[in-house]
Amino acid sequence: MRTILSAVLIVLVTLLVPASAVAYWADRDLGDADRYTAAMSPLATDPAVQNVVVTQAARALTGQIDAGPFQGGVDALLGEALRSFAGTPAYRTAWDAANRAAHAAFLEALTTGDGNAVSIDLAPVIAEVKGELVGNGVPFADRIPVTHVSVKVMEYDNLGALRKGFRMLQIAGVWLPALTLVLAAAAIAVAVRRRRAVIATGLGLAVGAGLLWIAVEAGRRLTLDDLPADIDRPAAGAVYDALTAFLRTAVWAVLAVGLATALAAWLAGRLRRTP
Repeated sequence: MRTILSAVLIVLVTLLVPASAVAYWADRDLGDADRYTAAMSPLATDPAVQNVVVTQAARALTGQIDAGPFQGGVDALLGEALRSFAGTPAYRTAWDAANRAAHAAFLEALTTGDGNAVSIDLAPVIAEVKGELVGNGVPFADRIPVTHVSVKVMEYDNLGALRKGFRMLQIAGVWLPALTLVLAAAAIAVAVRRRRAVIATGLGLAVGAGLLWIAVEAGRRLTLDDLPADIDRPAAGAVYDALTAFLRTAVWAVLAVGLATALAAWLAGRLRRTP
């Protein structure tokens, strides 16, 4: 009975590893504005995301400046200024500010019944561009309107199931990882042959890491397949990868811990048998 109980606990640990990682990620990363902004910050240098930002901002501002016969030249100059600005530190600062402001909308889309999209307001980016152009003495730059241009990076037809799942993960974000560790310790404690139980638990952790990797990759494919046709796929993929970076790191960390634990227990047994 002790052997059977230990085996059942190890199986539970294996299954709880991906669930624990996702719960912790949802509660600590997606639910926190600082961590969310830090996760999205590297996207400031992503070419696909930059292209979407520049295209949407230029489209929104085209024709908004009354430059008379110089309208075409001003619009072209504005487009070039946006593309040039996308490679500056000021752009990265504006991008972080836009994402921090977007976090509230992101949580609203996942925790309430309102909204079905994750959008980023480009007003901070446009304000920075206007300031740069005015400072450089570019004609008509002071007429650039700082409009609220929203760029959709994720959109779903029905977020109901995702909202329910996200809420459950937030609730389980603290106790589920702790429960996984307690069950792993219990599986070893109740086992008749504890060294073998340690090896099995380590391998269970490694298998759990593999299940987490499969879940992240499957989630990526399903998320991109569910997007409307007007959402840029490379940009959305970059956003998904940035938001799930913690989970990908967790895969390798848990895999390394599991394999190292199993290997150490196996070597200990081999050394003990050596005369």
